[in-house]
Amino acid sequence: MKSKLHLLFVLVSFTVFSQELPPIVKYPPIVYGAGNQSWMISQNEQNYLYFANNEGLLEFNGTNWKLYPTPNETIMRSVKVIDNKIYTGCYMNFGYWTRQPNGKLTYTSLSDTIKSKILDDEQFWNILKYDQWILFQSLNRIYIYDTKTKNFKIISPEKGVIKSFSNKNSIYYQTANEGLFEIEAGKGKLISDHPVFKKYTIVNVFTLDDGLLVQTQLDGFYKLSGTALTPFKTAVDADLKSSFVYSSQRLQDGGYALGTVSNGIYILSKEGQLRYHISQSKGLSNNTALSLFEDKDQNVWVGLDNGINCINLQTPVHNFTDDTGVLGTVYASITYNGMLYVGTNQGLFCKKYQSNGDFQFISGTKGQVWSLFVYDNTLFCGHDSGTFIVANTSARTIFSGSGTWKFESVPNAKNQLIQGNYYGISVLEKVGDQWQFRNKIQGFDYSSRYFEITNNLEVYVSHEYKGIFRFKLDKSLLKAKEFYAYSAPKKGKNASLIKFNNSIYYAYKGGIFKLNPTTKQFEKEKVLSSIFEKDEYTSGKLIVDNSNRIWLFSKNYIHYFSASKLSNQLKQNIIPIPSSLTNSMLGFENITQISKSTYLIGTTDGYYMLDIDDLSFKNYTVLISEISINKQNQTLKDVVLNEEGRFKSNENNITLNYTVPEYNKYINTEYQYLLEGFQNDWSEWSTKSSVNFKNLAPGKYTFKLKAKYANTILQNTAVYTFVVLKPWYLTYLAYFIYFLLILILAYFVNKTYRNFYRKQEEKLIEENNLLLEIKELENEQQLMKLRNEQLSQDVDTKNRELAVSTMSLNSKNELLAFIKEDLKKTAQDDTKNIKSVIRTINDNITEEDSWKVFKEAFDSADKDFLKRIKLLHPLLTPNDLRLCAYLRLNLSSKEIAPLFNISVRSVEIKRYRLRKKMDLQHENGLVEYILAV
Repeated sequence: MKSKLHLLFVLVSFTVFSQELPPIVKYPPIVYGAGNQSWMISQNEQNYLYFANNEGLLEFNGTNWKLYPTPNETIMRSVKVIDNKIYTGCYMNFGYWTRQPNGKLTYTSLSDTIKSKILDDEQFWNILKYDQWILFQSLNRIYIYDTKTKNFKIISPEKGVIKSFSNKNSIYYQTANEGLFEIEAGKGKLISDHPVFKKYTIVNVFTLDDGLLVQTQLDGFYKLSGTALTPFKTAVDADLKSSFVYSSQRLQDGGYALGTVSNGIYILSKEGQLRYHISQSKGLSNNTALSLFEDKDQNVWVGLDNGINCINLQTPVHNFTDDTGVLGTVYASITYNGMLYVGTNQGLFCKKYQSNGDFQFISGTKGQVWSLFVYDNTLFCGHDSGTFIVANTSARTIFSGSGTWKFESVPNAKNQLIQGNYYGISVLEKVGDQWQFRNKIQGFDYSSRYFEITNNLEVYVSHEYKGIFRFKLDKSLLKAKEFYAYSAPKKGKNASLIKFNNSIYYAYKGGIFKLNPTTKQFEKEKVLSSIFEKDEYTSGKLIVDNSNRIWLFSKNYIHYFSASKLSNQLKQNIIPIPSSLTNSMLGFENITQISKSTYLIGTTDGYYMLDIDDLSFKNYTVLISEISINKQNQTLKDVVLNEEGRFKSNENNITLNYTVPEYNKYINTEYQYLLEGFQNDWSEWSTKSSVNFKNLAPGKYTFKLKAKYANTILQNTAVYTFVVLKPWYLTYLAYFIYFLLILILAYFVNKTYRNFYRKQEEKLIEENNLLLEIKELENEQQLMKLRNEQLSQDVDTKNRELAVSTMSLNSKNELLAFIKEDLKKTAQDDTKNIKSVIRTINDNITEEDSWKVFKEAFDSADKDFLKRIKLLHPLLTPNDLRLCAYLRLNLSSKEIAPLFNISVRSVEIKRYRLRKKMDLQHENGLVEYILAV
């Protein structure tokens, strides 16, 4: 019993459900920023998605999420886009949202107009459209709103409304224990009271050519034709009866999507066959699907109990995700004898190709599988433990001396293979019908993960940490000789080496190099190397498929090149799937051609299948979704989208958000923009969906936006024009004012200059006049000088004359005195006569007469001197004045004595007394003072 249980455990552990499922894009609440549950989904003309969420109306434009809280802060239960309005229903309120010019939504309540008619505790779970009417369904009533008349009509079944449904021609609803009704003329009409409709809750009603297809929660599908009700059989009836179907959606291809409460989603064909069963164990975020919606691209959106998922039903990519961890990371794959083999880090697994069967573990292969290789109708497996030969679901070890990386055939030796091992290269040989290990090649012991062999038995090996080596094998494949280590190109992380079109290529971060067979040196291959120059390098892994295509991987793309049939040029093809989405192991990327156009690409948690012939996508439209401006360091302000913007000079920071409303998991949209007036060239392609321009100068700008999806540039270009206004001091009015001010300033400057020059002219004239006057004064002064000189000469003449006269008088008096003395001596002889003569002489030498004559002459020569000196010294006597006059003439004491008829000694006494009267200081000379008066 224990052995049986152990065997069962092993079988379960190494068996993996293997259906390839469409990609699922998961949006957890933390990403969209709202409540866990979404109860209804709708889409508008621009492909925006709307979700009735626990927190309100949730909008998704393919890039950004926006939450509009419920007006009364309750759970939003329903949403329906009709024309350009988004109708919503919640607790005791329903209405519609319209988009404002700035791109934001605003709410208008319709229920407020009939507030008195709304039942207490009523919630609106569904919204339907029929012609001009909008229907809001609660669990009690259906409110019919006429969009033309703005009036309401209310349908109030006695037992309430379980659910309502619509198709092109009719509106249906179900009531408890009564059956299915149709609305006609604004009233309910019973169309079937079959016991099934009374017993089971109807989830949805679909239109058929000959009736209705009714889906129930617990009893599958029924076809209603007239009054006849017959079961509609599907491949999952048993599952549906136990899964409690909560939501459903008819798909554009005629199939059906069914959401259950506990078992995920079932996708059925229109005939009822199961296409996919997707549950939490197979990639879905949650097993409870509250709402389903198929968008215009045939993606199925699922409002889960915890998050939102998008299932890409129509896609060339299907993936298998191993959430159990049993399969592990896929490193190699191949189809052989109708089986799909997958080599992982857990071992080798297989299943029948193109079946939904489970992967089966091949016993004995537990561990790391590196490669799978078919040669001579034999499947070889390179493994961490060595080399296996695989037949159906079994594997046989033929080499275990070292781990095996890869295999290559030997030129001109059909029965031999060489294999790259952890410690060199070894030879496998077919003996009879069996392949077996022959020998290790001596002389080379480095790990040989990547190697190629030429027709002349030259081997090239790429070692990640040591670089590229070349050596030659002897004909017996026993030894390596002529060993050569390349210095260029350099070694590099995730480098690889491979043969393509009979040429050997080496790839690493620095580019892709091709071996020149003549020089045996590697030369850079420009076409292939451009891949790493244009997009960020992630891995140099090169893979050649069965159709002679060479595959490369970069950050944002998968590339493959094929040889042209008409030239030696390589034709490039790009698949816009980024490495972040493929989830491949860097440096160990693997892609296997399964059929003509189908490829299997291994990932860290499974693999995905790619059909390169189906890589075509609809032409989407790129949209500018939001524009906001702000002043420096202030909050953003939304602006109108559909008209030219005019912003203040200090509101010159602008942020533009844009999007392409597409929802494919494996395709990234890229954007390129140009701001005319700011840039001259278009930006580089980028997945970033917003751009910010700061501190724009005043002027007119035109923002142009292009988008590239699936490597195809979309047809439309989004354009937005705006103007950053000039500051008030740079406006035309300001310029006009500046012009007036300049004119006024020029006027005053001109006036000032004119006044200045006039004053300068007047000043010049005045100066000239002054110069003339000065010249005239100088002339007068010169004339006066001449006159003064003349007067001085006259004075000098007079003084000379006066001095001569004085000297003459002095001589005369001296003579007379001398005669008088002689007469006195002789008076004794003739006394009488002599006395008479002496008397006469005394009369002729009278001082007063002499002084009188002298004074008149002196006054004539030196006017007012005697008055001035008398005025200065009132105590002077006439004799003093007389002495001053003589001193004025610069006469010596000896010359003055005769004039006074006194001795020289007496003159000196007179001079001394005169100094006393004048009160002269000792250092002041008497003559100098008198001359200065």
